[in-house]
Amino acid sequence: MRTEDTEPEVTSEPGGLRFRILGPLEASVGGARFSLGGAVQERVLSVLLLEPDRVVPMPRLIEAAWEDNPPATASHQVRKAVSELRRRLGDAFISTEGSGYRIAVTAAHLDLLEFNDRIRAAEQALREGLRPEAATEFEAALALWRGAVLSGQGGAVIESAATVLEERRLVATEDLFDLRLGLGLGSELVADLRTVVSEHPLRETFHGHLMLALYRNGRKAEALHEYARVREILADQLGVDPGPPLTGLYEDILRDDPGLLLPQRPPAVEAVPPAPPLPVCTLPQALSDFTGRNKELAELLACADAVDGSDDRSTRVVAVDGMGGSGKTSLAVWAAHHLAERFPDGQLYVDLRGFTPGEQPPVSPGTALDYLLRSFGVSDDRIPSDAEARANLWRATVAGRRLLLLLDNVAHAEQVTPLLAASPGCLILITSRSRLLDLDGVSWVPVGLMTPQDSAALVVATLGADRVEAEPESAAELAELCGHLPLALRIATARLRNRPSWTLRYLAERLRDETRRLDELRSPQRSVAATLHLSYMALNVRQRAAFRILGLHPSTGMDVHSAAALLGADVHDAESTLEILLDMRLVQQPGFGIYTLHDLVRSFALSLFGPATAEDDSAAVERLLGYYLTATDVACQMLFPGREQRCTGIPAYEGSLPAWPDAEAARAWFDREHSGLLAAVSLAELHGLRRHTVCLVRNLSFHLNARGQFDDLWNVGRTALAAVRGLDDPQLLCVTLSNVGVACWKVGRFESGLEAAQEAREVAVSLGDRRIQAHSESTIGLLASMLGRYEEALTLLSEAVARSAKLGASRAEAEGLSTLSTLYEKWGRYAEAAETARRSLEISRTIGYHGNLVMSLTDLAFAQVGLGELEEADRNLAEARGLSETRTAPGDVGLVLALSARVAHARGRIAQAESFAARALELACTGTTPVRLTEVENIVGHLRSGLGAYESALDLHRHAHRAAVEMGFRAEEASALTGLARALDALGDRETAKGHRAEADRLYTFMGVRGPRTVSA
Repeated sequence: MRTEDTEPEVTSEPGGLRFRILGPLEASVGGARFSLGGAVQERVLSVLLLEPDRVVPMPRLIEAAWEDNPPATASHQVRKAVSELRRRLGDAFISTEGSGYRIAVTAAHLDLLEFNDRIRAAEQALREGLRPEAATEFEAALALWRGAVLSGQGGAVIESAATVLEERRLVATEDLFDLRLGLGLGSELVADLRTVVSEHPLRETFHGHLMLALYRNGRKAEALHEYARVREILADQLGVDPGPPLTGLYEDILRDDPGLLLPQRPPAVEAVPPAPPLPVCTLPQALSDFTGRNKELAELLACADAVDGSDDRSTRVVAVDGMGGSGKTSLAVWAAHHLAERFPDGQLYVDLRGFTPGEQPPVSPGTALDYLLRSFGVSDDRIPSDAEARANLWRATVAGRRLLLLLDNVAHAEQVTPLLAASPGCLILITSRSRLLDLDGVSWVPVGLMTPQDSAALVVATLGADRVEAEPESAAELAELCGHLPLALRIATARLRNRPSWTLRYLAERLRDETRRLDELRSPQRSVAATLHLSYMALNVRQRAAFRILGLHPSTGMDVHSAAALLGADVHDAESTLEILLDMRLVQQPGFGIYTLHDLVRSFALSLFGPATAEDDSAAVERLLGYYLTATDVACQMLFPGREQRCTGIPAYEGSLPAWPDAEAARAWFDREHSGLLAAVSLAELHGLRRHTVCLVRNLSFHLNARGQFDDLWNVGRTALAAVRGLDDPQLLCVTLSNVGVACWKVGRFESGLEAAQEAREVAVSLGDRRIQAHSESTIGLLASMLGRYEEALTLLSEAVARSAKLGASRAEAEGLSTLSTLYEKWGRYAEAAETARRSLEISRTIGYHGNLVMSLTDLAFAQVGLGELEEADRNLAEARGLSETRTAPGDVGLVLALSARVAHARGRIAQAESFAARALELACTGTTPVRLTEVENIVGHLRSGLGAYESALDLHRHAHRAAVEMGFRAEEASALTGLARALDALGDRETAKGHRAEADRLYTFMGVRGPRTVSA
């Protein structure tokens, strides 16, 4: 007994051999199936059978067998596969021709050829008026199908051919039902039609057939319900209404048109050329709640105005492009209706199904031309079978007419080129997700996201003003969470309409969960995820993988270098990939060289991750973090001279880095990547890459400190500290602790900073790391001085400066001297403060340490004010202001300006003093360090008292006092109390003033300062 895997005896005679590809691939002899060999043999044979009696070149066979990853021996393996097929099938079938192969089969051997023959026979029978015979041929042709073409074979080559054949099957199915209905059948067809309608819910023809069959069976209510159902499907999924044929049938059913009960007779063959058709409009109904898009609509209408130009010698083509769900079709349909009166010869609409749910294939140019010609009344027998001939007839038919043609949902330029009429009175509107770069002479109208104002208007239009006015803030948040994408907004508001008990706030809360957001933005017939999936599936395998991996990028904007790191590619390949995704509207480009993913697109990309991709995803994240670590390291060397290089234990990134010609370019890169670098720290923490987390934070801390982003400095410092405690690396631990101590000082957490710096010193001593020991002792001294422990601080700072000098750590030495100068100044030891500040200034100038240069000049000016050297202080402050215009933290600039105000007032420049003071307060408030704000408020408060503005002085000193007490900032607490006492004395509240003054004296005594040190106003 022979089984289906048994090899039959096949001779060179082809008789009895049968191939079936209209379903799973099968080969049989005398009805008994047999094996064709392995997967390569099956795929090679599949492609040959898809193109019978035609030469298939070797590259196409290789692509079919292995897609994008063929082995080096692919050609040899194909030849081996053909040899094996010849052995199994006989030599008579497959011949070698040039560099390809051809299979010679007839309809007796191949079900596809039999299908084609029977379809041609059915069409011939129709032309001869033999409708029952035509129906029989269609039935026989469709009976050959056993499922999807070559199901189970897969691959782009086979899937592409299968898509075309599937469309031919559906067209034949439509023709068969049309014939059966024309022969008077009705109730017999209902069950079959319900099945096919459920499989293809967007094909209006099938719905029309079902409506007519139901009506003929006396089921008018069900027929009308079917129309309501398809109308809802089309509105939800495409935002359009049924076309005129289905609408006309609905109206005929409503009025019980007698013609519905009679078989339709075929039209008589025309003996003379047809008369010019009446004007026809097949535009979908415009949305009644269409809102916004005024700019884009104005551009569309302006392009249409050009059609009326007397010198225009060609058809005007306007294309609308944008991401899926952005409302391109709604906009184009609205504009088409607005322009309809200008085109009296017709307004036609064709959905070319470039991106359509249900994996329906795009409409071919030939099929679209057939529809357009029929719309203009061209009879069947006058429509050529050849697509090129149809295009010529189409151009001849519309010549001299004023026609508007809306070609919706276009996949590629080749799909529409044959449809472009040549008449100068025509306007062609095109919508496409991707920009069709191969179309010349096109005016492009890009459709982006809606503005917040347009989004708000759409929510009102679709939900109702009452509900929006009741929750305006939640309505705005809803629009933001929907990414200002019209499709998402319509789905969200539809859900709210369907659930009156839901509040806008409740739905917004559900949408805040990014992992579930796409699940929330779906309805029975449409969803944001499905819309994005269509664009995703239009990519090839490598592009899909790249899109998914780019979704890992933590920043809202990426450049080609970080993208290249993620993808493991060079920058040129990465840029090419990004540009392809940009053309497909899966990424956006907010600025030159910067790419970003819309929030909902990012959520979709994240939904593609899973166990199968985990290894690749982890490798991509590690590459990205390696890039950021190396890039920030190089940038820090340029921006922060004297910074000590430390081994990270992480291999340097070997890919391309940005080319920074100077320090300003590196600083601009740091500023641009600010949010991305913070997100990269979180990404490293999320993936458990502790060493990357710690080392990246170290580099980022230099930038954050220089830019005055102290809250961020504190937050990433804590993240790094948690990560480093999970590593067995004392060296990294003491570096991290030391940096956390500095961050604590910046945000006014002095006690926490002391703990971190003291632990850092202990670890550094145990390791014998003198540099970190010196840095830690300097930080401890700084924080001790903030807490008013001046004697302790002096010892620590002096030792730290001496140790740094001995180690040649010039940067640390300059910082320590600056801190020591501040201590001397607050202690009232102005000469020592001035001398120490000059030493810090000299080192900072020598090594180009900009940030410390500004503060050394300010320290020196403070000391000079204390010494009464106002002219010298004025000169140094002018230099500090000049240096701090663009590259200094706002709080530090505020301190420079506050002291400048004090000196200007002392030298009689009252107006300038007030200007400096106002600007100082503004900058100190926008900064994120309470230390600088407290210092500035006290200086300006004393100035305001000197000007007699005691109420203003009180406000400033009260705020400074509260902040100083909370931080434990003893010097500024005492200064605030002294200022409060002075202002209250002037305002007559001497008792309260006396209490403040006594408390200030107590603090000065604790610090070892002899009496109040406020400069006389």
